[in-house]
Amino acid sequence: MSTLSKILLAISSMFLAISIVVPIWRIELDAPQYPEGLTLLIYSHSLGGNVDIINGLNHYIGMKTLHAEEFIEFKVLPYIIGFFALLSILAAFIGRKKLLYTLLALFIIFGIVAMVDFWRWEYDYGHKLNPEAAIIVPGMAYQPPLIGFKQLLNFGAYSIPDIGGWLFIASGLLMLFSTLIETGIMKKFQKSKHIIAAVSFILIIMSCSADTPTPIKLNKDNCDFCKMTIANGHMAAEIKTKKGRTYKFDDMGCLLHYIKENKSQGISAFYVNDFTSVNNLMDAQKAYFIKGEQIESPMGGHIAAFKNKEAAQPFILKYSAEEITWQDLQN
Repeated sequence: MSTLSKILLAISSMFLAISIVVPIWRIELDAPQYPEGLTLLIYSHSLGGNVDIINGLNHYIGMKTLHAEEFIEFKVLPYIIGFFALLSILAAFIGRKKLLYTLLALFIIFGIVAMVDFWRWEYDYGHKLNPEAAIIVPGMAYQPPLIGFKQLLNFGAYSIPDIGGWLFIASGLLMLFSTLIETGIMKKFQKSKHIIAAVSFILIIMSCSADTPTPIKLNKDNCDFCKMTIANGHMAAEIKTKKGRTYKFDDMGCLLHYIKENKSQGISAFYVNDFTSVNNLMDAQKAYFIKGEQIESPMGGHIAAFKNKEAAQPFILKYSAEEITWQDLQN
């Protein structure tokens, strides 16, 4: 093997060794009664975070309580990860390509099996409920998301790799990169401008789609602040968090009250409806705002948003309103 591949495998081994002692996965729970949120940390050998509080809540809805000693995975996982760490450094020391290919194949198989096992655990955890629980919602299951966000009653559950998980993923990518180098595939990638262009296009599309607002369903969605049904397609607004959750509001006033009470930390985007059209959300930081007592809004916010000053000018005169900036609205 080349020197570069050996170095990459040595780094991969180090990443795997670290992942044994740091959290691999985390599940965060957000709810109005827990403004700071609850966190379940999953290590290779134990559970951490707010386990006792989560167990107490789960008891009321019939979910199993979590105890590390009941999971065989916590007994064997540190040894399995340690095995891959040793095999990785051994492959770097011996320098044989067949050992590298075997390492990558075993690592991929283990990754797939681990994620299937994790999904199975989440399914059992969320579906096998105690029929004598204090709170029973017919047809309701509480399976957390494998990755990403999911709403469970009034709790928002967010599942994502923690530092150990990212190190684990990085280790696999380093093994893959070493394999591409040793098989000569990497040279073909470097010579192909079309592949580079295609990958760049995909990344651009993914980044753009991640920053788009979620359409508001008029007369169906409820305001996340006042709980009223959103019916006015000119005044509604929404925010998106970095965790992928969307909060919708029937009035700019509700949005502003919400972010003042819950702070704007963790919010990735603010969207407001264009007052001149129906249910047309736009970036609040690029919008032009006016405020006036004569502007009728569902919850008395008296604020309207426009694409630019020219579009707002007729309404400034009509409602005897005044210009106000997005920054001033948040103060």
